Amino acid sequence: MAWYNIPGNEQDVVISTRYRLSRNIAEFPFPTRLDAASAKEIINRIGGVLEANGFNKTDFSEISHANAYSLAEKMYITPDFIRESLPHALYLNEPCNLSAMLCRREHIQLQCILPGFDLKDASSAVQKIEELLDSKFNFAYDERFGYLTSDPAYLGSGAEISVLLFLPALRRACFILPLSEKLSKCGMCLKSFFSESTESNIYILTNKITDVPQAKLVEYFSRTVREIIDSERAQRREIVGEEYERIADAATRAEGVLRYANLLSYSDFLKYSAEVRLGISLGMITDVKTELLTALLIESLPATLCASGDGATSKNRSSISVEKERASYVKERLTA
Repeated sequence: MAWYNIPGNEQDVVISTRYRLSRNIAEFPFPTRLDAASAKEIINRIGGVLEANGFNKTDFSEISHANAYSLAEKMYITPDFIRESLPHALYLNEPCNLSAMLCRREHIQLQCILPGFDLKDASSAVQKIEELLDSKFNFAYDERFGYLTSDPAYLGSGAEISVLLFLPALRRACFILPLSEKLSKCGMCLKSFFSESTESNIYILTNKITDVPQAKLVEYFSRTVREIIDSERAQRREIVGEEYERIADAATRAEGVLRYANLLSYSDFLKYSAEVRLGISLGMITDVKTELLTALLIESLPATLCASGDGATSKNRSSISVEKERASYVKERLTA
């Protein structure tokens, strides 16, 4: 089952947790200087080990446009991976929420993405695969700099952490900017996950430092996320009286739109689902589960929505037909 269909820890605030490790094989040039033959050799050698351990290969020379972009929407790959000119491959173990991009920015980028907040489990799952590969291949490593990467930003541990956070109360209290500035000084980056013009209240927190051991990075990041969770919940408890009634009204109206709209743009879905999600966390709405909204967050994205239909891309459809299909799908999921 895909990660976004599973209930997660602290899911009233944390939507997902992703842990990614970058590694390069010492005997090959970095991907920026890699030729096609060497890229294919890396894919065959690494891929063989991954396939023997439950991963399935996705061939990007055969995959449809909609399915390729759907993988990016599901956060298994990055959008630029689709456009990579070198031979490249995705290896996916969806039951374990593990994936590996081969020959993107680095030779190997292993990741685990989990619902809610579960950084220790995500990092542990990735490290087990990394240890397996490390026992069979010689990774590029320097005693002074740590693991060597083509992007200097990830020298050291090679670890990238990203957590999606739902922070409507902190945003209402105008605390996002000062929080972002504070986190920046601590080696982290907090920014809106979608366009600033959307009303999703979803933010992504990532690390900007990698020159520390993985265990310390995980501990430090976990402590920071716990503090943000506590701050968001504290602000939600401050919502009382008239403000509470207005939010309750907005949440129930939003639920009605999601249940009965005939047309639904993705930006409107983000706005209304955010109001419903807040309503759930405040006990105003009890007949919709938070994990369902997380699933719809992914499943109603354009490529994933189209891939689940007849396979045509959103470019081949009118905006009205896509909005109609999204509204129908959301309505169906909410009434199932």
